[in-house]
Amino acid sequence: MGRVQLFEIRLSHGRIVYSPGEPLVGAVYVRLGSALPFRAIRVTCTGSCKVSSKANDTAWVAEEGYINSSLSLADKGSLPAGEHSFPFQFLLPATAPTSFEGPFGRIVHQVRATIDTPRFSKDHQCSLVFYILSPLNLNSIPDIELPNVASTTKKFSYKLVKTGSVVLTASTELRGYVVGQVLRLQADITNQSGKDTSPVVASLLQKVSYKAKRWIYDVRTIAEVEGAGVKAWRQAQWQEQILVPALPQSALPGCSLIHVDYYLQVSIKVPEASVILPVFVGNIPVNHPQLFAGPPPGALSQVLPSAPPQEEVEAEAGEPHARGLVSLSTKSHSQQQPAPEASHCMLGSPESRPQDDSPAPHSVPPPLCISTGATIPYFAEGSGGPVPTTSTLILPPEYSSWGYPYEAPPSYEQSCGSADPGLSPGS
Repeated sequence: MGRVQLFEIRLSHGRIVYSPGEPLVGAVYVRLGSALPFRAIRVTCTGSCKVSSKANDTAWVAEEGYINSSLSLADKGSLPAGEHSFPFQFLLPATAPTSFEGPFGRIVHQVRATIDTPRFSKDHQCSLVFYILSPLNLNSIPDIELPNVASTTKKFSYKLVKTGSVVLTASTELRGYVVGQVLRLQADITNQSGKDTSPVVASLLQKVSYKAKRWIYDVRTIAEVEGAGVKAWRQAQWQEQILVPALPQSALPGCSLIHVDYYLQVSIKVPEASVILPVFVGNIPVNHPQLFAGPPPGALSQVLPSAPPQEEVEAEAGEPHARGLVSLSTKSHSQQQPAPEASHCMLGSPESRPQDDSPAPHSVPPPLCISTGATIPYFAEGSGGPVPTTSTLILPPEYSSWGYPYEAPPSYEQSCGSADPGLSPGS
């Protein structure tokens, strides 16, 4: 064995997740087989955001720092053989952003220790990454408890000469959710034509914006639900729910180079119609979530079917139920079923973090929930989490060169209607 048999950093009680403003307490442990002369032993706590213009590349083009503190643990001297420990403590900034890692950038917080040896000798280094979770209180967002409603009308021609339309209205009971909470969706579809629609699809999208030399956008489908289509001249209602998986919080406050947004997209491919509902993912839930009651009064008054052409009325005369409201069934749900206790998991809650009175510094921590897409691991209960979607019915549009980072992305209809997917809406 070499002279330095052990050189590592241990944080108090084995914690790896901290809140901004908390003290970071730990120690540097050294075990030597023989005496080691040194010039200095230092420990440094750093936190920074780095962004690249290429996926999975470490040639950073933009950086910003949040933490950079150093402590001298020992001055020039010689460490005898045996075990040694050097305690340290840093106070984390109150404005430090939540840790994050994605294909084009990351927010990393770590502690690094160095034994600076005399000239011509090898220096020794070790490091340990820890995570900061800056809780996002959904109650601080205006109107977060109000229903989320969006509607669109798609007019089209069928049978060469006849004209019809489809009205799509989507709504959720809240505008913000925490991990493990159920997002309840209601879609009302009015088919004002003699042509059946394709299945309706609801997708929970994550859009991460990276500020490199230009804005780069990474859009992923986190969960997807598919319902049945709507028959001709019928009005249908579809109610579904999506369990919010382990995801990074919206916005990433404190970081100016990376921004996270979430959207619920409800789409029909034939005819092409789509609505997008912005949603927030936070850590502290809304105080008084309202029971789901669908769109507010009057929302459906605008989507009642108009009178069809006379020949269509005659064709449907043998089906007296054709024009009543029907309920759509769900065809597929591309989201992994969570463990029963996962519905009670909230990131940043006291139950989801190791306590200061943990008996052993090397005790096994709770399982780590890792989400699909750009994210970091978090402490959370249960093993539930999302899985990549398999449906190819509707793919999210391409946003790699879209020029409006803080607005809702273009609809599926707008994206498909443009020859160049990189063009901004209305161009």
